[in-house]
Amino acid sequence: MLVDSHCHLEYKGLVEDQAGVLARAREAGVSAFLNISTRQSEWDQVVATAAREPDVFASVGIHPHEADAHQDLGRAALLEATRHPRVIAIGETGLDYYYDHSDRDTQKRLFRMHIDVAREVQLPVIIHTRDAEDDTFSILAEEMGKGAFPALIHCFTASADFGAKVLELGLTISLSGIVTFKNAKTLQEVAKTVPADRLLVETDSPFLAPVPHRGRVCEPAYVADTAAFIAGLRETDVEQLKAQTTTNFFKLFSKARL
Repeated sequence: MLVDSHCHLEYKGLVEDQAGVLARAREAGVSAFLNISTRQSEWDQVVATAAREPDVFASVGIHPHEADAHQDLGRAALLEATRHPRVIAIGETGLDYYYDHSDRDTQKRLFRMHIDVAREVQLPVIIHTRDAEDDTFSILAEEMGKGAFPALIHCFTASADFGAKVLELGLTISLSGIVTFKNAKTLQEVAKTVPADRLLVETDSPFLAPVPHRGRVCEPAYVADTAAFIAGLRETDVEQLKAQTTTNFFKLFSKARL
């Protein structure tokens, strides 16, 4: 078994041949998919795909790039969306100071709102963070102090220090195809040290195709290549890594049922 813990099946590049994309992934051994939303207008579509496909699950949330366009999103709307039986996660949310597509204070406010809902319903928060380590960790630590909530850093590319600190808070780390890139030496060192029971793998497809698929539209099937690469880094059997990350997924996303 193998799980793609973060993909965007409704995005251009995948949605045009969604049935084929899923079939190729299943053939590659992928047994479950978490289909991620980034704006409210996607929620119905993401949930509909999960309702139609028994091995696909859904998240609901607002990406930091979309924060300015969702300033009026109320807590009640997010809370209500989490009630659907196929919605197993909240996000992706977080902070992105690299592009700064949205006001930073608005990003922070919506990030905290996602956490607040996650704390109430105990669904994991899927966190995007880029060039915002200090503020991301500060918010996580402060909010965790108000009451525990499950969470993970998706597509981890941050520093080893940030990784150690979020692991200490109890978070999970998910690695994407970036870890296979030649210039990702620091990330590869981090990948060797993440505790086995706190590790997930993902594609973030249609983005970030791993080696040997660089330059192509990324598909969930390619999570198998990322898993194999990480197993090599960690000097562990690839089937063992696949089994462990699958176990980790269903433990973290406890609402998921195949």
